[in-house]
Amino acid sequence: MRRYAYAIPYWLWIGLFVIAPIILIVYYSFFDIEGHFSLVNYETFFTPVYLRMTFNSFWYAFLITAISLLIAYPTAYLLTKTKHKQLWLLLIILPTWVNLLLKAYAFLGLFGTYGAVNALFEALGIGTKQLLFTDFSFVFVSVYIFIPFMILPIFNALEKLNPSLIDAARDLGASEWTTFRRVIFPLTLDGVKAGCQAVFIPSLSLFMLTRLIAGNRVITLGTAVEQHFLVTQNWGMGATIAVFLMIAMASIMALTGNKKVASKIL
Repeated sequence: MRRYAYAIPYWLWIGLFVIAPIILIVYYSFFDIEGHFSLVNYETFFTPVYLRMTFNSFWYAFLITAISLLIAYPTAYLLTKTKHKQLWLLLIILPTWVNLLLKAYAFLGLFGTYGAVNALFEALGIGTKQLLFTDFSFVFVSVYIFIPFMILPIFNALEKLNPSLIDAARDLGASEWTTFRRVIFPLTLDGVKAGCQAVFIPSLSLFMLTRLIAGNRVITLGTAVEQHFLVTQNWGMGATIAVFLMIAMASIMALTGNKKVASKIL
């Protein structure tokens, strides 16, 4: 009986800060801008404008995740081979302690017309380039912000890998590529999945970087939610988009997570 009493604070927390907000979001999604019960928000969501916005959100989230993975995996692998791996890992984690807004403003200075990057281009004879308010700058800054969350789970998975399995593969005549493809990568796939979850899911709902770095050239579902809640005051439409974001995120967790966990989510 006592162990159930210990679980009460946990369930209270889950109920107040997880379940209740989800119920409120679903509830508000059934009301139009005038406060009348309606399905108009769901009908609006399936119009070409919002479907294109949904496609853009998934496309940019995929790009950010794919680029992060391509950089993070070899980085994590090299970290496991270095002498002072914990120090290097700390240096990778340190940027995550800095506020996201501060990092975004730092890149505004770096990528600006008179910023450090354009100053370097001028010195090299390339000339001033428009770096801010482009798709490139948005993806670049997003990858910079999220890549530590991709490196960490992959690094942990590689650290737990039994080196005798790699030695056995090489003793049996497997090449470096075959060893990676048939032994290392499959055994660290859980770390890759965890990293993809940690990057793809928050990338779906980005809104601050779309404003500051992309200059609203990149419009995602996260941007639309912010607009509806803070500008147009159409809470119902904002809640409807949030409902579809939650469904998408739960589906991604189910597809990339453990089968037992996935069955519970679905």
